[in-house]
Amino acid sequence: MTDYGHDLLFGAFLAPAAQPAQQAVELAVVADRAGLDLVTFQDHPYLSRFHDTWTLISYAAARTSRIRLSGNVLNLPLRDPVVLARSHAALDRLTGGRIEMGLGAGASWDGVAAMGGRRLTPGQSVSALDEAIAVIRAVWAPDPGPVQVRGSFYEVVGARRGPAPVHDMSIWVGAYKPRMLRLVGRAADGVLPSLSYLEGGPADYADINRHIDVSAAAAGRSPAAVRRLLNINGTFSEFGRSFLNGPADQWAEDLAGLTLEHGVSAFILGTGNPADIEEFATEVAPAVRELVAAERPQVSD
Repeated sequence: MTDYGHDLLFGAFLAPAAQPAQQAVELAVVADRAGLDLVTFQDHPYLSRFHDTWTLISYAAARTSRIRLSGNVLNLPLRDPVVLARSHAALDRLTGGRIEMGLGAGASWDGVAAMGGRRLTPGQSVSALDEAIAVIRAVWAPDPGPVQVRGSFYEVVGARRGPAPVHDMSIWVGAYKPRMLRLVGRAADGVLPSLSYLEGGPADYADINRHIDVSAAAAGRSPAAVRRLLNINGTFSEFGRSFLNGPADQWAEDLAGLTLEHGVSAFILGTGNPADIEEFATEVAPAVRELVAAERPQVSD
């Protein structure tokens, strides 16, 4: 059993549908008012049926008051890392610290190439992400000199630093395979896979943790420095009793088990249904927190 002791976060994972134009934003408002911690948006710049995700995040930030916002995850090959660093920092400052960064190494390479992006091999995409994270952190760093990152994919030499985010912004990476997970362990603040892509189901998180933890330790980091997040899908129903298929109390038991057994501390529900967002926020999240608190060691004053 592995529990890294992180505070629990609950969020929504939304499609940035362009029609109806306000749909994703209205769902973000529902999530904000219902009490969720996060609202996140897919990023598919090559699909015209979707809004541009960064524009959507910015607009949703203005329509909400307390919820944190992130891409889930942003397509790096079509987004310059210096611009990512500065745009995230700017919006974080404007919202009082409500922005996190979700990054992916790239997918749908035909779509990326059609938009003028560089088609990369799997190995190249991991290396490019590694360099991009270094660029982003260099832009945010308080060092007095200019950014100096010379890589095979990004060469940023002489760019001015700043602005920095108003809070210690997390970089969460969508990752599944060993090389990407090792990158997460040494350089990122969180791993963000989707349950639907885990061939072995929730049990696959044990291997995810193993790769991250070994890499983190080798880099001189505590494994607990890396938050474990998970995009989830399921069905709320009165009678079902399979994993994430049933009433709220069943969901709570399933998710609490993932926290206590695999250290998952952020659950992000993929849905376009306002009622599901409400139930997840008001029924599931409090119950998971209660179950986990009852099992975690009590810290004495």
